[in-house]
Amino acid sequence: MNARCEESVVIRVCIRAFFSLAILLLVYEVGITRALADETVRIGVLKFGTVNWELDTIKFHKFDKKHGIDLDIRFFAGEDATNVAMMAGDVDIIVSDWLWVSRQRSSGEDLTFVPYSSSVGAIMVPAQSPIKSLGDLKGMKLGVAGGPLDKSWLLIQGLAKQQYALDLAAENEIIYGAPPLLAEKAMQGELDAVLNFWNFCARLEANGFRRLLSANDAAKALGASGTTSAIGYIFHEKWAKAHPQAVAGFIAASRDAKALLATSDEDWRRLAPVVRAEGRELDVLRDRYREGIPDDTIEEQQADATKLYSVLAELGGPRLVGPAKTLAAGTFWGDE
Repeated sequence: MNARCEESVVIRVCIRAFFSLAILLLVYEVGITRALADETVRIGVLKFGTVNWELDTIKFHKFDKKHGIDLDIRFFAGEDATNVAMMAGDVDIIVSDWLWVSRQRSSGEDLTFVPYSSSVGAIMVPAQSPIKSLGDLKGMKLGVAGGPLDKSWLLIQGLAKQQYALDLAAENEIIYGAPPLLAEKAMQGELDAVLNFWNFCARLEANGFRRLLSANDAAKALGASGTTSAIGYIFHEKWAKAHPQAVAGFIAASRDAKALLATSDEDWRRLAPVVRAEGRELDVLRDRYREGIPDDTIEEQQADATKLYSVLAELGGPRLVGPAKTLAAGTFWGDE
């Protein structure tokens, strides 16, 4: 073999070795990137809860992958079941309210809260109803979703006492019940007014009802300066500190989904089967959802929650808030 042939063989061997090494490095890099990106975040939610609209958007647009996580959505039959799953360590995140978080922190748990939505319930009346104010509710038949200790109900009772010296619970016929049942009774004319969860209120609004007063209106009248998120994402502080990428990735994915749902009507049309609405009903649900996207800072949210805690502690007592007189430190993630 002459020198030229030997040189050609050496070159081919070097080229093959180079490409083999490049492929190995690429495989290694992809493997490392995938390992870093695939941190699973387990979230437990109600199967037909409104939070699924955001979670569906995250998964459809791969916002979880974009931010380095793999969102594992697990469905539960009721809120108590999600709470149990959280405490047992079966899920990393659930959806609940800051009041429950504060009560758990006061009992020694390390739960913390990231705002999700400020959409809250409202008192709804038929469009042609003569009822124009809380004072006009005296002696009426009123449906209330969520039970006697529902926060929206307590705030509205507090405002009625302050403005009209009216004890809504004592001076009215109160019908407590499940949100869909009360919405149906309202549609059938069996109730003079109904206090329901925000999404059922939106459906009623799309079908000829009007808002008399929302829980946010009552909260502001009772001292809140802004609109405090009613519900949020809940997780253990210890887990969050051990998995900073997971927490940051989830919050970023949630933020991206909200930004899209705040602007894209096309995405709402895609979500129609998940929302289980169409036409005007879908439009009203979309608009009310958008109103509930938080825009206050964590510091502002915490300040308003602190004010509302005092009001709710007075209205609901230990049965609602437990023995703590003030909002527990650390209730809002990042407030330390």
